[in-house]
Amino acid sequence: MPTTRRLLLISTPVGPLGSGLGGGVELTLQNLCQGLRARGHRVTVAAPEGSALAGVPVVEVAGQLQPTAHTQGRNTPITLPGDSVLGNLWRYARQHQGEFDLIVNLAYDWLPFYLSEFFDTPVAHFVTMGSLSEAMDEAIRQVARQFPGRLGAYTRTQADTFGVANTFVILGSAIDLAQYDFCASPGEALAWMGRISPEKGLEDALEAAAMAQVPLKILGKLEDANYWQRLCDRFPEAADCYLGFLPTAELQQVLRQCRALVMTPRWVEAFGNVAIEALACGVPVIAYARGGPAEIVQPGVTGWLVPPDDVPGLATAIARIDQLDRQACRRQAETDYSLDALAARFEQWFESIIQALER
Repeated sequence: MPTTRRLLLISTPVGPLGSGLGGGVELTLQNLCQGLRARGHRVTVAAPEGSALAGVPVVEVAGQLQPTAHTQGRNTPITLPGDSVLGNLWRYARQHQGEFDLIVNLAYDWLPFYLSEFFDTPVAHFVTMGSLSEAMDEAIRQVARQFPGRLGAYTRTQADTFGVANTFVILGSAIDLAQYDFCASPGEALAWMGRISPEKGLEDALEAAAMAQVPLKILGKLEDANYWQRLCDRFPEAADCYLGFLPTAELQQVLRQCRALVMTPRWVEAFGNVAIEALACGVPVIAYARGGPAEIVQPGVTGWLVPPDDVPGLATAIARIDQLDRQACRRQAETDYSLDALAARFEQWFESIIQALER
């Protein structure tokens, strides 16, 4: 059994845990903490004020929230608001670093990468998105040069976007399978889940569902109100399809009764936790062959991959849903995406970092 470690995980600075503003990072953090604690590690999370994480000690840190990286341009200058929660989180980490064996950064922001060399306690960086800005790319490459082995990513596709893929440890993701119930006999509707924001491509799912003449249920955080209004103007049925941002228990009750999950990312999705949530319910996944979903879906077994931005291709795949075995979807989730499997992968990564310094 590996040594019990004292771990400080620093959350995303874009919103409190539980708000949905952090997207898939929030679910990853919850599941990683649960898995690591089950393996005996002492886990503390530092996160913006107002955060809640079931069963995990959370240090709430005040300050102004950080702008989300995916809403900035590739050449947008680095920004740090006055009384920044990001700065305050990393001030806390520096002040308390002696209490921990390892600090784990989950913030997709320039500052933690820059600060790595100024910490005595090692800092590991789990990078949660693909390449979005020149400044972040350079910060990540700098860590790759100075601290080999300190970078982790969800998928190889995501790591490839930074040009230093061979320096990343690929760790995947997971969910608490006990929270998702299998459904063998779904209704007629499809599901779409995610932040309602342009890079998620919801309009393609709405158009494909209309072409296939099947209803669509929309679940997720309404992040961009102007974008949503444009969708409602174009697709009047969209407002009636939107069920909101639901807690896991309620979400899976809706999701498991759907015939398939449709994923339509316009960007390189780092992973796609919604895909494994669907698989856990026995729901096949129809996704663009772009980013993380292309490494999750097993074509012809647990879903279909469609050429990126090919809306008629989505409609064709929808017509083939019934060829897929929903039991195979649940099996893939149980085999590849359990909490213990995720925690074991991270544990091995953490040990490699700590032991490299102890030698």
